Amino acid sequence: MSEDPIFQPMKFGKITIKNRIFRSSISARWDNEDGSPTQTRLNWETKFARGGVGTIITSFVPVAIEGRIAANYGTNHTDAFIPLWAKIVESVHKHDCRFLMQLSHSGRQMDVPGVTNQHRPSASSTNRQETLHGFPTQAMTAGEIGILVEKFGRAAWRAREAGCDGVELHSANGYLFSQFLSSGINDRTDHYGGSLPNRARFLLEVIRSIRSHVGRDFHLQVKLGAVDHNNVIPWEKKGNTIDEAIEIARYCESAGVDAVHVSSGSLFPHPLNPPGDLSMETLAVVYDAMIASGLSTFRNFLMFRYPALRPIFHWIWFRMKKGHAIEGISLEESRKFKQALNVPVIVTGGFQTASVVRKAIQEGYCDGVSIARSLIANNDLPQQWQAGIDRPANACTYCNKCLLAAIKNPLGCYEESRFPDRDAMLQQIYSVYATKPELVIPQ
Repeated sequence: MSEDPIFQPMKFGKITIKNRIFRSSISARWDNEDGSPTQTRLNWETKFARGGVGTIITSFVPVAIEGRIAANYGTNHTDAFIPLWAKIVESVHKHDCRFLMQLSHSGRQMDVPGVTNQHRPSASSTNRQETLHGFPTQAMTAGEIGILVEKFGRAAWRAREAGCDGVELHSANGYLFSQFLSSGINDRTDHYGGSLPNRARFLLEVIRSIRSHVGRDFHLQVKLGAVDHNNVIPWEKKGNTIDEAIEIARYCESAGVDAVHVSSGSLFPHPLNPPGDLSMETLAVVYDAMIASGLSTFRNFLMFRYPALRPIFHWIWFRMKKGHAIEGISLEESRKFKQALNVPVIVTGGFQTASVVRKAIQEGYCDGVSIARSLIANNDLPQQWQAGIDRPANACTYCNKCLLAAIKNPLGCYEESRFPDRDAMLQQIYSVYATKPELVIPQ
């Protein structure tokens, strides 16, 4: 057994993971319009398992089809999809890799609504539109919240039936749970708003619902924002502090979660998540796919499209980044979570250097790390680390073109400087489509 802490097994209750590396949730439009997962999805998840990560955390998987960030996202809203997800789990398991399904709901943060959500506001904690893009919203009633609580519980049961090793609740980055948790967003006056216990009520009800559907032995973790930094638009409220976030984590631990996954920011993308650059040239090409989604999206498109206007957005976006590292951007916050909790703590934040991760684990900042963009750049990053390579020779540049392009293009690395030529870049992007579709819905 390796003495390297990165490759020490990690135990969560009833499951053991072979190393401390998680493929973090990163989303793409890989699936069918009805939410059924595809062979492309299977290829996408499997290539990271083959590269050596200990655990795959799926991309954002809604528990209701109206809760998608974008059309063509795989969902877990019907029993009919259980056999399809089971094939994906089976493929990942062949590489001694665990598979956690990230159960989610977009709420008001809906980039490309698709046919399901056209011409209607998104469910949220508030009637106030989202500020960056102007996504229209409608506050959920208590009855609607209760229905959704049950949908989360049922979705966790489906994940267990499909053979998943556990589930993660996406309670960060501006999606529906965040919209309830954040003091900068939640303006309700009922028992789901106001005080911190009230704002956490929806999430805690979902945790209890999941435990009632799958029992105590099925792995359940939550992804939580450390600090909201909700004032991306300068006049917005800042939102939850680190102390409030840790108190929410304590509530979750008491309710029966097995781990906490630390992130930051009350929307996605956020200046601090993911860290790195933001290519307005790329946004000028792809952002038109979002123009019809929000009331401020055309304004944003003009700022991306015309170079004379770009400094306005550049100031708004990059003012928060000053003084923050790219790799390990949330480690200090993660350390505070770890000091306050008894369950394991995972943290995300631009990791691609083994010595940085090793030190973070050894010095008690976290128990494991989750990685997305650096694994898109180098699917075999864990194998490189295990071979003694501290940082890949062809490292991720943190340009975030992968994330931005995915609004309307396939997810992959779009930094041409990392490839011999453009054809080689496109070959990498298209590689997940290589196998003919084999997944079918049973009759």
